Amino acid sequence: MQSLTVTIRIFSDQPGVLRGLGNEYVRVVNQLTEQAEQHGAFPKVTTKTIASILPSAVCNQAIRDAKSIFRKRKKLGVRPVLKKPVYFVNNQNYMVSEHSIAFPIIVDGKAKRTRFRAIPTTRDLELLSKSKLGLMRIVEKSGKWYAQISLEAPTREANGESIMGIDLGLKVPAVAVLSSGNTHFYGNGRRNKYIRRKYQQRRRTLGRLKKLSAIRKLGNKEQRWMKDQNHKISRQIINTAIQEDVSIIKLERLENIRKTARTSRKNAKNLHSWTFYQLLQFISYKANLVGIQVVKVNPAYTSQTCPACEKKNKAKDRRYECPCGFKTHRDQVGAINIMRQPVAGGSSLSA
Repeated sequence: MQSLTVTIRIFSDQPGVLRGLGNEYVRVVNQLTEQAEQHGAFPKVTTKTIASILPSAVCNQAIRDAKSIFRKRKKLGVRPVLKKPVYFVNNQNYMVSEHSIAFPIIVDGKAKRTRFRAIPTTRDLELLSKSKLGLMRIVEKSGKWYAQISLEAPTREANGESIMGIDLGLKVPAVAVLSSGNTHFYGNGRRNKYIRRKYQQRRRTLGRLKKLSAIRKLGNKEQRWMKDQNHKISRQIINTAIQEDVSIIKLERLENIRKTARTSRKNAKNLHSWTFYQLLQFISYKANLVGIQVVKVNPAYTSQTCPACEKKNKAKDRRYECPCGFKTHRDQVGAINIMRQPVAGGSSLSA
């Protein structure tokens, strides 16, 4: 089973209702944890003993959350205090359809399962229909409301014999080489850098005008764009892996990529801001869903070692040439060596 979160946009004609219930949920949780802190133990409470406008099912969830937060206090040393509006609903009290999400709220003083317009994707509906559903979290982000549904998705076992090695980079976001010898290039590094420069220029302009709110919105937009790019690249990689009958994908360990990667000064900002780890996560969870194992390998000298004679040579720009006569794209050399590398620590290490 694979733990995932499906996020679905909610369209509400009365966002104030959701915000009010979210604030009430947070108030109840903070009140209970404060009482527990004062008494040194969590109080014995039920939905009948709590003065709240929350539906009983949601109020019960607030009590469970308060108990969990109070237990964390012992480890953290301080009592966590919730601030942002949030509304949790357990899996027995919500329903998701093609055009709506229904969950209980208070209407005219009574609890009523209310439908809100929503447009889940085909993939979302497929995952929800095949998975074990967990809590649904209603949150507000930049004035928009979302339902975040946790679930346990079933995974299948891949029976292929092929291995794929993937090299991540800036100029070419991902290069995959298979044990069959096929090579695939994913993403457009030049276009990515152009888009990133546009956002940087806009932030500088807005900074001079001291428009802080606009800068934050622009940052959110850039993050969404980056996430979309990583989703598309990871989906293309997994589709290729399925077509090529891949059973294992090898990726470089990313812990020290920003320290060890060599890049020009003009690319330094892109190196430190590009979401390599997010792309690795997307590849990992999508691979697990189709039964493909993802493992990490040591990336040391993978872009310098010649796949033919194993001597180390530095590439000139994007071209790798070895005195032995081997010539190819530099990132292809990295992907080949990653595919051939033993997994980190000498044993299987899931990414």
